[in-house]
Amino acid sequence: MTKFDVLTVGNAIVDIIARCDETFITDNGIIKGAMNLIDAERAELLYSRMGPALEASGGSAGNTASGVASFGGRAAYFGKVANDQLGEIFIHDIRAQGVHFETKPLAGPPPTARSMIFVTPDGERSMNTYLGACVELGPEDVEESVVADAKVTYFEGYLWDPPRAKDAIRDCARIAHANGREMSMTLSDSFCVHRYRDEFLDLMRSGTIDIVFANKAEALALYETEDFEEALTRIAQDCRMAAVTMSEEGSVILSKGARTKVDAISIPSVVDTTGAGDLYAAGFLYGYTAGRPLSDCGRLGSLAAGLVIQQVGPRPLLSLADEARKARLI
Repeated sequence: MTKFDVLTVGNAIVDIIARCDETFITDNGIIKGAMNLIDAERAELLYSRMGPALEASGGSAGNTASGVASFGGRAAYFGKVANDQLGEIFIHDIRAQGVHFETKPLAGPPPTARSMIFVTPDGERSMNTYLGACVELGPEDVEESVVADAKVTYFEGYLWDPPRAKDAIRDCARIAHANGREMSMTLSDSFCVHRYRDEFLDLMRSGTIDIVFANKAEALALYETEDFEEALTRIAQDCRMAAVTMSEEGSVILSKGARTKVDAISIPSVVDTTGAGDLYAAGFLYGYTAGRPLSDCGRLGSLAAGLVIQQVGPRPLLSLADEARKARLI
């Protein structure tokens, strides 16, 4: 028996979410639908221009850990916050959701990371992230016993921006594989893929990563093609398993030469797409570590993603375990 089903590793970020119109995005030079890395000065500027906002603990891998826990899975998380007010908010929130989180806070500057997320009327989210303390995550923050005792260790591609985090991830992969566990990653963002294409492909082709999550845009960016079928064929060749999401068209899971197509759930309207990919990964990994068929893993992912885009914020407000039981998925 393992102690944890899923360990996630990522940038510990407090999200500050506000609605805005398209003009605001244009006037402030924000790349719509992307994660834009910003410095402290721009963070202060955008914050001063925001309307009423919701503050909530976020960060891609943190959202996934919370999703796994909401399904009833045993989740753990590595991520770096500072010893400040936003850091306290993050620590409280993730522990309150049942996630094991013991990464030591940073004593001094920089402060805890924050992401100003602007949600346009179409539900699209544009993230503007000041990484702050996130960049201090390093090998010393890897709890070897937790990695060794987690069925799958999952990390976000965004983590490839802070350089010391790469060493931490490689340590996790070494420990996981030495203990017969698996490694997984999400490509995170097409702009992230453009920055690190060669490194991501090497992680996959070298076997450092066993399971890859991507959306359609990220898969196309990874192979520098506009042919989605080509991207699917190539990603299936480069890694042992891949789950590729396609928004309202559902997802496709590629493993051992086979493809499993999974439909998206029907929803009345999209409120906020923040966290959709994170929660898809949560549902998938919850099912996968429970030994469920890949089709069920995809359905659990679709359920979680479909529910989170009907609310504001990236962490589930409803019990995913309850919703999965209603849908007869568990």
